[in-house]
Amino acid sequence: MRYPIAFLFLVLYCTRAPAQTTLYERTLESLPEFEAFLRLPNDAAVDGQLEANLAWLETEFSRRGFATERLANGGIDIFLATFPTEVEQPERVLFYSHVDGQAVDPDRWKLAPPFEPVYGRMHTNAAGVTEYEPADLPERPDTSDVRLFARSSSDAKAPIMMFLVAWDHLIAEGKRPAYEVKFIIDPMEEAGSPDLAAAVRANREKLAADHLVILDGPVHLTNRPTLVGGARGIATATITVYGPKVPQHSGHYGNYAPNPALRLAEILASTKDQRGRVTIPGFYDGIELDADTRELLAAAPDDAEQIARRIGFSEPDRVGGNLQEALQYPSLNVRGMASGWVGAETRTIVPATATAELDLRLVKETDGDRLLDLLRRHIENQGYHLIPGDREPTEEERATYPRLAGFSGTTSYGAFRTDLAGPTGSWLERGLRQALEEEVVLIRTMGGSVPIAPFVNTLEVPAVVLPLVNPDNNQHSPNENLLLRNYFSGVRSLYGVLAEKIK
Repeated sequence: MRYPIAFLFLVLYCTRAPAQTTLYERTLESLPEFEAFLRLPNDAAVDGQLEANLAWLETEFSRRGFATERLANGGIDIFLATFPTEVEQPERVLFYSHVDGQAVDPDRWKLAPPFEPVYGRMHTNAAGVTEYEPADLPERPDTSDVRLFARSSSDAKAPIMMFLVAWDHLIAEGKRPAYEVKFIIDPMEEAGSPDLAAAVRANREKLAADHLVILDGPVHLTNRPTLVGGARGIATATITVYGPKVPQHSGHYGNYAPNPALRLAEILASTKDQRGRVTIPGFYDGIELDADTRELLAAAPDDAEQIARRIGFSEPDRVGGNLQEALQYPSLNVRGMASGWVGAETRTIVPATATAELDLRLVKETDGDRLLDLLRRHIENQGYHLIPGDREPTEEERATYPRLAGFSGTTSYGAFRTDLAGPTGSWLERGLRQALEEEVVLIRTMGGSVPIAPFVNTLEVPAVVLPLVNPDNNQHSPNENLLLRNYFSGVRSLYGVLAEKIK
């Protein structure tokens, strides 16, 4: 019997297998699971709080076929998931993220407690004040301005969840990455990963890789897909200038007892010129930017006027010719100062001490211990006798030295930088372009720091940062959030990377 062509098409349509879930649908369906993940408190400084998070990771990676294990660490165990490949002599890709979050101040969260995910909007009113309002999950969250508010919604549970959703879709399509996948998740990144270097050395073989992809940080301010070739390292220092043994009446001893606050201000002012450049000899030694590098830096779509308006200043420091150039140099930043009392507690006294906390962001060409030594010698050259910062001066020291200060400094970890034109950067750029159909912003060095140097140095592996979350996410602050369209684009980005061949 012969049937009309139209009838045959109708039979085929009615009997075909159900349509496969789209990546958009899969991402939308994952939101409740993501919310459950965000409900797990994750401050590494709170004893036992990371255990539920590690258990969640074990469950979710294991049920997707990954082999999981915990690597012994000086603090909290590190999580490692591995998925082999059938490809002979495959490339090995190690993904990195972290599951711990910053401490929380519940009183400053506007829409809900920090570990209760809630949808809402964020905008700045005419007076320049940020306002928050609740919102329902929109019909098309991938194109909306609605955000998911919760601690670690961006930094950095989002990249972990995005990876899992992208992985699920790849497997559902019957595909596999053409390389061996390893995923290491740090439970103490926000605490500076103090024991990570030793853990990497002890597990060198398990972590061996040809490429390291760091899933952390926000994309460029334009919210376009971004790749970052490196991150700055960090060192910290504390300077305490000593005045009288106890605060003295400013009427009785003003103009006579040395004021440590003024002396500390003199020390700090002497470290920089009016352009914001560090004046300590040798601080910028070894840094040279050739024409190709300057061209790459200038290509970043930074809007200097917009940045100034958003942050709230009229003229930037002139360490470099633009923002990206400035990030290629080590920085010396005063992150906090204290002396005496202020506000309602103000007292008419000559303070006993004045303390400044500094951070020094490091670049690949600079060594943190060397810069700390330069800073130490600079203070000594101002006429100060320095004592260890972990003790008070003795009576003899007070009687002997006219200018007395305490100094301590520590290098947490160094910087790293990978050529984005190399195999790792080229592969990631192809994957992002394929997935998002946009030009990728290439950043030579990000301003922040991630504790990746142990991987780069011990494993001798090129590392590239693949940021995925929105730049205005309030990370480390109250009301941390993830713009929903970044959640959807982040999943697409990771799907593109997982599906893209490295060579």
